Amino acid sequence: MSESQVSFASPADVAAWRAADNAVIVDVREQNEWDQVHIPGAILMPLSTFDPTKIPDAGGKHLVFHCKSGVRCGMAAQKALAGGFQGQITRLQGGILGWLQSGYEVEEG
Repeated sequence: MSESQVSFASPADVAAWRAADNAVIVDVREQNEWDQVHIPGAILMPLSTFDPTKIPDAGGKHLVFHCKSGVRCGMAAQKALAGGFQGQITRLQGGILGWLQSGYEVEEG
């Protein structure tokens, strides 16, 4: 995995990008976790069925992967790069737990 292709961003950074419509957020948790709570506008791509060819085109925006705490999004990033993905991937530090602790908007259900 090319470390230069994967970076980390704080919940504050991702929230700012999201507010400026400058982020494509990919949630790699499973459907049951998504059903409980998720970041509005995020795209669900569960790690269990993760397909690098289905990664959305970020169109120049930040491509952000997140999971519950930050572990599975690293696995998804590895799968993406191993599958030939050429873009930059940003991992949300702390996952959705960090997002929630920071008090940012979520949707339930």
